Parts: sequence; structure tokens; C-alpha cells
Amino acid sequence: MSESTPPAGRDRRCSTAGHYHRNRHAPLFAEARRYVKKYTVSHPVPADGYPSPGYDGLTEIWFETWADHDAFFGSKNYKELLNPDESKFIDLDSVVVMVTKEKVVI
Repeated sequence: MSESTPPAGRDRRCSTAGHYHRNRHAPLFAEARRYVKKYTVSHPVPADGYPSPGYDGLTEIWFETWADHDAFFGSKNYKELLNPDESKFIDLDSVVVMVTKEKVVI
């Protein structure tokens, strides 16, 4: 199970949202390893022939079980470090969340 949360919209409060996301916010996940199977951050790169990206980035948080999901979002690490930090680089009013189950096709 994964949960994808794009830092939606263009948050002008942090012109280097990708840099902050990778280098300041992501390291805060270190204590979450017992709950989180995989954590990825992706940011747009120039690509000829493609439209401008609608988001500044995408986060994927992978969990083995719903219990791990609930434990992570209920943890002190999330509540006191990660969640308060999100507003520093994410336009929280335009965040989109999707819970998925991966199906490998190829």
C-alpha cells in the first residue's frame, strides 16, 4: 500500500521547494523507518514536448499494513516534526492525497 501526496500547486513561499523537500524535510523521516516501508520524493525535470508540471513535487509513502500507516500518522515523529514542517514548503490548501495498491504490469 502506498500513499501519494503531491505538494500541490506552486507554493511561492519557498522558491526552492524541491531542495527543501529533499534536504530538510525528508531527513525527518529517519525515525519513521519502523513504520514506513519506502519513502520517495520526486520533483519535475525539464522535458521537451511535455506540458509544464502542475505540481512542484510528489511524495510516496509506502506501508506494509494499515496498522503501520496508522502508527506512522499517530507517531510523535509525524505529529511533532513532519506535519508541522510541511507548511514550510507545501501549499496545504491544494494538496491531493491518493491511497493506492500497486499492481506491477511489466
